[in-house]
Amino acid sequence: MVNQNSPFDGSLSRRQFVQLSTVAGAGALLSGFPFVARSEATSANDKLQVALVGLGAQGRVLLESLLKIEGIQLVAICDIWPYALTYTQRLLKRSNIEVRTYASHEELLAGEKHLDAVINATPDSWHAPVSNAALGAGIHVYCEKMMSNTLEGARSMVKAMRDSGKLLQIGHQRRSNPRYRFALERLMNDAKICGRLTAAQAQWNRSASPDLGWPKNSDLSADLLAKYGFANMQQFRNWRWSKKHGGGPLSDLGAHQIDIFNWWLGTHPKSVMASGGIDYYSNHEWYDNAMVVYEYPLPTGTVRAFYQVQTTTSAGGGYFEYFMGDQGSLKMSENPHLSVIYREASAPSWDELVAKNFIRPQQTAYSGPKPAETVDARETPPVATFDIPVNFAKKIHQPHLENFFDAIRGKAKLNCPADEAFASESIIYKANEAIEARRTLDFDLSDFVA
Repeated sequence: MVNQNSPFDGSLSRRQFVQLSTVAGAGALLSGFPFVARSEATSANDKLQVALVGLGAQGRVLLESLLKIEGIQLVAICDIWPYALTYTQRLLKRSNIEVRTYASHEELLAGEKHLDAVINATPDSWHAPVSNAALGAGIHVYCEKMMSNTLEGARSMVKAMRDSGKLLQIGHQRRSNPRYRFALERLMNDAKICGRLTAAQAQWNRSASPDLGWPKNSDLSADLLAKYGFANMQQFRNWRWSKKHGGGPLSDLGAHQIDIFNWWLGTHPKSVMASGGIDYYSNHEWYDNAMVVYEYPLPTGTVRAFYQVQTTTSAGGGYFEYFMGDQGSLKMSENPHLSVIYREASAPSWDELVAKNFIRPQQTAYSGPKPAETVDARETPPVATFDIPVNFAKKIHQPHLENFFDAIRGKAKLNCPADEAFASESIIYKANEAIEARRTLDFDLSDFVA
């Protein structure tokens, strides 16, 4: 049930939500901060000087995208683990890229006096300390999601962004993906291709896998591990499963797709119920699997959004977000092969959308066996399937990084500034609380305001 004192009445739009937060004195939530760089010494014709902090798996993924972006010069890399630092430095040298190396972000900020941007790919527990220090030094920051492993850490990042006047982009990269933006703006908003939205669902399932190991003779010293809050190398390498450093699978995987619920539905949920547990990995602190149901109040009625993450099976058709309505449904994924649009037989014609090349009929029809007879008298007629005719030949993270650098140059606004990311990520913290409490939890306006 909705809290009787909650501002949610089933018809709160995103714009009204922002206005309400301002009237309430809650500060800028979604649009109160100018997310274009105010004044830059670097001209649009000069290369931006960039440093990468955190050289684990995600750091290397971002590095692949960075090296493909024009007008960027990677000048420094940083990691507390000498093995990762040396590995990355040698990798860059093979491409004739020379960088300076640092063992801590403090040393990096002290040694590099002309940085335009820091890319933060450290563990979640270090997102706030590293980002806040860089912002305080007058440097723009691109930080991987989640913003932090704690709500307080995430709030501090929004404050540091506002206090510094610098840009802080959070790595929800789907917000800059051309296919996602086209589908939202042209198909969902303009064409109303789903009709009345009635439900949404998303998932990211992975098969069971062993914990990460590390090469022999590459261990960090006990003193250095303790300095950065790690009990041992096992926790350092598998920090995502540690409550001191990570946020569990809802944070690790679910954050991307739950963010899409907020972005595409244009509001925030009024309640959440969830279930999860340590069902498989007895050596982990965070649960293996989780199922979550959010209730979103739209002017047309409540939309229930279901999310699941399984870390013990890859079954279920990969990773996707699925928006369902009475006229059609739109299934999106960063993998184009998992994306598809379904048109209900009762929906108005989509011929005009096909003529505009907004959608494209799928070329391959279902070729499986046909049932001998109708299973149920109320069985829905088959639905027509369509593709989204938008593709791009770039690394998945590249458009989001490009948006960040364009914003530094004053050419764009951030697609995912820290305060908007906070409003979106706050519902993930609450879902973790719901799993612990084993009951439905209501949201209040203050939950979304940093």
